Amino acid sequence: MKTRAWALAGLVLSTGMHLSTAGLLAAQTGTPAPLERLRSAIEQITRSVDTRWGIYIKCLDTGEEIAMSADQSMDTMSVIKVPLLVEAFRQIEAGRLSLKDRYTLTPGDRRPGTGVIRSLDDGAVLTLKDLLTLMVIVSDNTATDVVFQKVGGTEPVNALMRSYGLTSIRATGTTDVWFKALAAASSSAAFHAAGTTPFGLSSPRDMGKLLERIVSGEAVSRSASDQMLQMMNGQIYRTRIPRYVSGFQVPHKTGDFVPFIVNDVGVLVNDRHRIVVSIFTDKRDLAPNQPTALVGAYIEDAIGRIAEQVANYYGFR
Repeated sequence: MKTRAWALAGLVLSTGMHLSTAGLLAAQTGTPAPLERLRSAIEQITRSVDTRWGIYIKCLDTGEEIAMSADQSMDTMSVIKVPLLVEAFRQIEAGRLSLKDRYTLTPGDRRPGTGVIRSLDDGAVLTLKDLLTLMVIVSDNTATDVVFQKVGGTEPVNALMRSYGLTSIRATGTTDVWFKALAAASSSAAFHAAGTTPFGLSSPRDMGKLLERIVSGEAVSRSASDQMLQMMNGQIYRTRIPRYVSGFQVPHKTGDFVPFIVNDVGVLVNDRHRIVVSIFTDKRDLAPNQPTALVGAYIEDAIGRIAEQVANYYGFR
């Protein structure tokens, strides 16, 4: 009976914790409320890895939230491709663009980093749907800059986010700008420490709110939102949020500059629940001889364990 009362309580936790009905019940019995235990487990995981965390979790069906440093502005890296995806679909809905529009690859289009288009021959023809799909599922940087070009740059993306009230979300430049700034820096660590060329900015909460709009069918339209979720569900990088999760589909989008930034945002979806999970990290201090791949692997694993705790909490309820 107590467990049922807690489940119905609608507890909301944030960095400034509010005492709710569930909290009062817990105080009376001396036993932590279930959501408080979930929060405690997540905090324990974050303390196990030396990086700065920003976390926002919301179950759209119960209204429960957990927020840890969720309102700080953080570098999104490729997570910014989600707002770009939304703006592209807005322009498709308005008739300015079409998923069937064709683009012919030129030598100047190729971008370094993640993606497959840079390996294609000059003259390769891709549809806008191809570009958007590759931008999401393999985080293709060449596709990203072509899509930025198609929608009219960063400002339309930022204007749409402002119209949604998500003012911390800001596309700051193309991948071309970011890679050129990195190449001009003395080292990757120095580049990150300077923090002068982020590849997108957002608070974990605002990015989570954008995901909420998508999964609720309120990002452009229900049809557009469904197509975006389908693309995000095809994401091939599954070593973070989906890593230890079972019983849920996990449309998501990663973003990283390993080991300094390791992000993942997504939604856990099954026939009972829809849970937004928005996790950002920022590691500023890296020991001189610390293996970067190992540091990145620890952070990735911690993100996976956080998502596992969330999935198990809602899976067992």
